[in-house]
Amino acid sequence: MNLTPGKRRGLEQISNENHVILATAMDQRGSLGKMIQGLNDQISYADGLSRFKVGVSEVLGNQSSSLLLDPEYGWDAAKKLNKDIGLIMAYEKTGYDATEKGRLPNLVDDYAVQDLVEQGASAIKLLIYYDHKEEESINRLKQAFIKRVGDECKQNDVLFILEPVSYSAEGFDAKGTDFAKVKPAIVEYFMEEFSKEAYGVDVLKVEVPVSIYHIEGFSKSEAEAVYSKEEAAALYRTCSEKSGVPFIYLSGGVTNDQFIDTLYFAKEAGARFSGSLCGRAIWKEGVQSFAEAGEKEFYQWLETTGTANLTKVMDVIKETAIPWDEF
Repeated sequence: MNLTPGKRRGLEQISNENHVILATAMDQRGSLGKMIQGLNDQISYADGLSRFKVGVSEVLGNQSSSLLLDPEYGWDAAKKLNKDIGLIMAYEKTGYDATEKGRLPNLVDDYAVQDLVEQGASAIKLLIYYDHKEEESINRLKQAFIKRVGDECKQNDVLFILEPVSYSAEGFDAKGTDFAKVKPAIVEYFMEEFSKEAYGVDVLKVEVPVSIYHIEGFSKSEAEAVYSKEEAAALYRTCSEKSGVPFIYLSGGVTNDQFIDTLYFAKEAGARFSGSLCGRAIWKEGVQSFAEAGEKEFYQWLETTGTANLTKVMDVIKETAIPWDEF
């Protein structure tokens, strides 16, 4: 890996001493705000997000190698991080405009990369929805968008993490069997295309090509097995081999146990990932405690169940991931 001093420093800051990324994601905004207010409409959107993030940062962030936050509601949480914990800042606005075709990206209003770096960010993360079979004009726009952010990170010598998230331009349900059949090709495209030097991406934060509940032997009653273990393993391995930069896995909304199964499966399949950036699989169950039981009970949940969830994921990552400097 050829890294500039600032990018290497950022990668070291978000990793553990063995150069494995054990990061927790807490940049959720729209979906989390709705969850909180759905349980307690007396909590304002902004206050609920800020206070929830503070708790996760103070308890779980300080047990991770780094924490992903957003600059819209995450600065109070960032102040709770110990100096040895890396800070990853999201650069995109939450969600997308459903009235426009193509899930077009947009950046946060009040910050440039320079501002985020000046306020302590070790790395910049950009999420972008992508289907390689979407209209060519839309994908050209998205590619240019990524390159612009990549150039901005180069100019400020800061680590650039790209999170391409798959979707179906044909409208397939993200958890359905039709989408499960086309998703591996989209993820494979991510790994190869966005590793190219033109984009300036240093680390990819990616989905697995096959969700664990679509693999024979792991599927539950609510999901249909779409691939055999052998077929899925081949897809995991192929996607890994296509990447030209270190990559880490996101949890993608699965449960804690499902994510742990996913990491073991990826390792056995031969995928060479360098860690994870896991969010909801760790802290989602704590939202009810926060909204309904109050701060004391929420912190108790974080220090017990939340910490147990985090520890399980981190222990598995230490067993299954490879250091990024071995990529």
